[in-house]
Amino acid sequence: MLLNISFNFDYFPLLMVAAIAWGTPLLLSILRLSKIPSVIIEIILGYFVGKYALGNIDHESFRILEFFALTGFIFLMFLGGLEIDVGQILASFPKKKLNYSSFIKNPLLVGIVYFIISLIVAYTGSLLLSGFIHIPNVWYFSLIMVTTSVGIVLPVLKDNGEIKNKYGQMIVVAAATADIFSIVLFTFTSSIIKNGFQAELFYILFLFLVFFLAYFLAGKLKNIRFFKRQAYKLSHASAQIRIRGTILLIMLFVVLAQVIGEEAVLLGSFLIGLVLSTMLHHERSVMLLKLDGMGYGFFIPIFFIMVGVEFDPSAFKEFDQSLIGFLGVLLLLLFAVKFIPAFLWRKLFGLRRAIAGGFLMSSRLSLIIAAAAIGLELGVITPGINASFVIMAIITCFVSPVMFNWIMPNSKISGEKTVIIGGSSTGILLAKRLTMHGKKSIIIERNSARAGEISGNGLECLEGDGNDVQLYTKIKLNAPDVVVVKTGSAEQNLEICRALRNDLLHEHIISQSSQSDIRNVMKTLGVKTVDETGVMATTMENLILRPTTYEALIESFDNFSVEEILVKNSNWEGTPLDEIPFHHDAIILMIKRGNAFFIPNRETQLRKGDVLHVFGSYAAHEDTGLKMR
Repeated sequence: MLLNISFNFDYFPLLMVAAIAWGTPLLLSILRLSKIPSVIIEIILGYFVGKYALGNIDHESFRILEFFALTGFIFLMFLGGLEIDVGQILASFPKKKLNYSSFIKNPLLVGIVYFIISLIVAYTGSLLLSGFIHIPNVWYFSLIMVTTSVGIVLPVLKDNGEIKNKYGQMIVVAAATADIFSIVLFTFTSSIIKNGFQAELFYILFLFLVFFLAYFLAGKLKNIRFFKRQAYKLSHASAQIRIRGTILLIMLFVVLAQVIGEEAVLLGSFLIGLVLSTMLHHERSVMLLKLDGMGYGFFIPIFFIMVGVEFDPSAFKEFDQSLIGFLGVLLLLLFAVKFIPAFLWRKLFGLRRAIAGGFLMSSRLSLIIAAAAIGLELGVITPGINASFVIMAIITCFVSPVMFNWIMPNSKISGEKTVIIGGSSTGILLAKRLTMHGKKSIIIERNSARAGEISGNGLECLEGDGNDVQLYTKIKLNAPDVVVVKTGSAEQNLEICRALRNDLLHEHIISQSSQSDIRNVMKTLGVKTVDETGVMATTMENLILRPTTYEALIESFDNFSVEEILVKNSNWEGTPLDEIPFHHDAIILMIKRGNAFFIPNRETQLRKGDVLHVFGSYAAHEDTGLKMR
């Protein structure tokens, strides 16, 4: 006997759930349906497996699955908090005297007003609907309707290249604000429904106090050299100290929330996600990839599959003949709740983009399902209403992104981007690394099977020939875009570079050749070339002469990098460097002025047009970039 563990536990139910979790994304990839959220299929398959394969499992095995599902729910709320950029929201706080013009341009203020209008529309619609069907608690019903899904909004905006611009930031902050306010209101409402206006209600405020304390300590501890050294030392192999520490913090907040009340668990797991989001750069962090792997690789699929397993269509019988009408009205209300306040964006972005944003904000997924489940347990919604919200989650998270892409069909490949000609392993790796930096890229591949395979891996890929000049019109190649030519053939690389320079007069081209004669021709065309032999020799030189420094730079990729920042702000003209309040995690390595490079000192005076080569964290780059604009 190993540690007195019984081997009589029935693993068949977990095998079925694991099979669905593994097979769903694979099936969607094979059928080229990657735009459909996998959770929709997981819920649907979970229903059929629960009905036909798990109907006779013993109570203990089912309880284990419920425990894993609850853990998946906690991970889902945690990763939801982790997706929200707290720094971006804090940066949106108004710093000047407010007027209508400055208000309408402020993402945070518009997001708050957006949520308030959504709540008013939702409550009004719920009140009217309660005249036709039985709604035990109109307020809670309306709270369910104002939820949104940051997990759907972010990927769609990233795919369309809108995530970094003003329009994308408006939508992201509005979605994050909706999530934060919804979860806070759910927690207080659930506590009042369960316990009334008692002293226990103030315990939730204690959870917020712990949140602000953790937020403050996280900002201090991450800059202490001892903790940074220990974290780096123990982050690899079996120790994985950062992951273990994250799990410890999640459990700490969840246990504190459970002491307060079951209804606070959702808030506790979400708050610790917000705390950790201040310590990680969302695009680069290796730790975030590991946490995503734990959550979306195991626990979270179980939550959605169990939603399907426990879905009871017989609950719809409570509506009798009014079911279709109720579902139709509910769907219209769910869109109206997000669609009406979206007209706040009309003045800034135009009617078309405002409508598209309203559709995208209408997507709902995890939070609406979780809120409905909690409401069912509290008795404030009926089983039929709970089942209806599960159906609505499936419909909205499919329809909303489709409508957004239909209204804005050309936004996906327009704007500043990197075009990679050739779907080689090098090109794919480059696209992935650019994605980690928050940069948009599109791969052009001639082979249709290869193009489909690349698209199936989540990268933007278009089947086409790099020699086809019309192709660049199709992808809206702009002057600032960088074209990387890496086809695997030096002669073909040169031919494509010639077409780009001579026919399209494009300037930003990078290519590669190991043949010196072809490399020289490319240089005469103004193409920046990469010498693979020289790069390999330089890498080996670094490993021989400075191995510790080189490996440290490679390993710290998720925390630090070198960025080029252009000085656009004329207010810094003639200002010495020691008078500029740079971020404490930023170091200026070099300055490019015209065609000259030099290493600055404290007395070096900046000039408008200087290019600063800054080594530092993501936050430092953002801070420096804002100052120099």
